[in-house]
Amino acid sequence: MIGHQKILFQEKYFAIMKNKSACYGIIPARYGSTRFPGKPLADISGKPMFLHVYERAIKCSELAKTVLATDDERIFSAAKALDVPVLMTRKDHPSGTDRVLEAAQLLNLPDDSIIVNIQGDEPLLEPAMLTELIQPFISPDIRVTTLARKIEHNEAMSINQVKVVFTKTGNALYFSRLPIPCYRDGSGGSFFGHIGLYAFRMKTLVKFVSLGPSSLEIAEKLEQLRLLENDIPVHVVITSHKSTGVDCPEDIKTICNILDKKN
Repeated sequence: MIGHQKILFQEKYFAIMKNKSACYGIIPARYGSTRFPGKPLADISGKPMFLHVYERAIKCSELAKTVLATDDERIFSAAKALDVPVLMTRKDHPSGTDRVLEAAQLLNLPDDSIIVNIQGDEPLLEPAMLTELIQPFISPDIRVTTLARKIEHNEAMSINQVKVVFTKTGNALYFSRLPIPCYRDGSGGSFFGHIGLYAFRMKTLVKFVSLGPSSLEIAEKLEQLRLLENDIPVHVVITSHKSTGVDCPEDIKTICNILDKKN
């Protein structure tokens, strides 16, 4: 019986994945980062950072199209020169997710589309992570997905590493910059670090932006809490892949060293 159920699941999954037009990747690329202005254009091993992200994203076969969404003419021109599909969006978006929605609307994507928000500061993105984000949408009940990975205790102590706790079926209970859960007896235990990649059904993306910032979101500076506060379930997918993003100029050297070792 278990084998039969697995076959049925695979058949349904591949039937959905044949319709690749349902899945789109959008890379928000804002110029005015507080800690690192012009970050998408930062040179990494001879390429601007946005190009590294784009080249990795298009290796995900589930995505029918991947585009860059920017607010700056310099990024727009650089993308055009490198034949990267790019859209110019407004400068006043409060978050990257708002920018992703505008780009999806400019593309006139249908309501049943799956929109993948691909962070523009993840030059080491593994394409398999995007596949992992998309796979749960085989279920019509899934509205939003994100990724997490098991992390060490020392990582969990950093407020820069967002943590997540979730139910046995994978629905997020809470995201926090503080270590959660709190092991009161001091025995320690497992922590899961959140990876800031998301996939939305188009209707849910529209709903998310229309709600505006929530109180917990403002408190923790974590926009995903807006979903939980408004009873929109977030399905957490556990990945074995590690994400190494760029927050400040000093991180570029780390990324280059990792690329050098891989090459």
